[in-house]
Amino acid sequence: MNKLGGFRFDRRGMVAAMLASVALAACGSKPDQGGEKVAAAVVDGQVEKPNLKLGFIKLTDMAPLAIAKEKGFFAEEGLNVTLEPQANWKVLLDGVIGGQLDGAHMLAGQPLAATIGYGTKADLIAPLSLDLNGNAITLSNRVWQDIKPTLPTEGGKITHPISASYLKPVVAKFQQQGKPFNMGMVFPVSTHNYELRYWLAAGGLNPGYYTAGDVGGTVDAEVKLSVTPPPQMPATLEAGTIEGYCVGEPWNQAAVQKGIGVPVITDDEIWHDNPEKVFGLRKDFADKNPATTAALLRAIIKAQQWLDADGGKNRAEAVEILSRPNYVGADKAVIAASMTGKFTFEPGDTRDAAGFNIFFDKFAGYPYYSDAVWYLTQMRRWGQIAEDKPDSWYFETAKAVYRPDLYLAAADKLVKDGVIPAASVPDTDGYRGEQGGFIDGITYDGKQPNAYIAKFKIGLKQGQRVTAAGVSGS
Repeated sequence: MNKLGGFRFDRRGMVAAMLASVALAACGSKPDQGGEKVAAAVVDGQVEKPNLKLGFIKLTDMAPLAIAKEKGFFAEEGLNVTLEPQANWKVLLDGVIGGQLDGAHMLAGQPLAATIGYGTKADLIAPLSLDLNGNAITLSNRVWQDIKPTLPTEGGKITHPISASYLKPVVAKFQQQGKPFNMGMVFPVSTHNYELRYWLAAGGLNPGYYTAGDVGGTVDAEVKLSVTPPPQMPATLEAGTIEGYCVGEPWNQAAVQKGIGVPVITDDEIWHDNPEKVFGLRKDFADKNPATTAALLRAIIKAQQWLDADGGKNRAEAVEILSRPNYVGADKAVIAASMTGKFTFEPGDTRDAAGFNIFFDKFAGYPYYSDAVWYLTQMRRWGQIAEDKPDSWYFETAKAVYRPDLYLAAADKLVKDGVIPAASVPDTDGYRGEQGGFIDGITYDGKQPNAYIAKFKIGLKQGQRVTAAGVSGS
């Protein structure tokens, strides 16, 4: 047990209480009206909906779903799951909201944005984080050749991390020629959008602000960002439509293999051990199907453990599974380039990257409130949240969407059954401590969101708004 704010925090006791509350919410009854039966169903694993369809995008970080399916973890929990690839993140989101999908491999920002009504309004939850890290930023060959001679080296290799400040002369040259400097990301509320913006801003380049009528976020932009589905990133780069992109694997390594681009920085170098995708569900699905939800989470947690077991001994098998056409469908060598502890930046420059994909270690599956708060701070920083919000709003929104109570209910059952070690489940109030490991040296405290936003040189300040004419306000 931990001592927090003068009170003793008993996580196991909290889980028991949460289980009861989830059960009662699911049936809409008081304890004497049958709530005990629902609670028993959660504990006993009597799933309400055994046949399920889950969506995903063709990225290696969908691995926990593929492994839960292929290694029989869904079946062990009494679930018959169909995994269905989706054309893009908007189609996936609409499928979950509309009920065509029971849940999905989601961008961490999607359930948050839907809940606050940015884009599509819907009550979604994230009861589990799928992974840490897994993305990179790739530049076109011509841009790389422009900046490479200016980069510092050490031992004959380029020194990492590479700052976006080295792009400034290239961007200036484009501006002098009257051309925009375009880069791609996968969705307006994606981790990739915020990581790319973070990297650019840390290097002194403004990636632009959003207004209500500007889904591109191009107001005052020195670098213009556009949306491209992950599997189409290499082809879009090769066509010259964009000069670089931020995407998950294997689509950075695909650029290396095709000889069309060079990854210059991984997201772990932008924010060390950053949270990436989540498993997203409709809130009403979890409320109506508590045992099914718990079974889904247990199966995915078991898959996450399998992926990180014994220093990655199972990764080669995972690569083979992911390479199949019904999953990621990329060459084994391309997937293995990042999934097996190495990362290639350019031919001849392959480096150790043991933590490039983390699925279970470092409490990767736990949905921390502070992770949700970080995404919300970036939405406000770039104008997707149009007005200032008090700190309390960030906390309340995070708790409405990120559901560690559901995660703990599933994880504690696995601990009790001896499936996962007790040490793999954190004792926490839902917030990480103050975090460093950002490329700009700024520290982040999830309990002080407005103070964090104020630290950035580039980004909206308190009282500021964005219009088509630019940023206004104090």
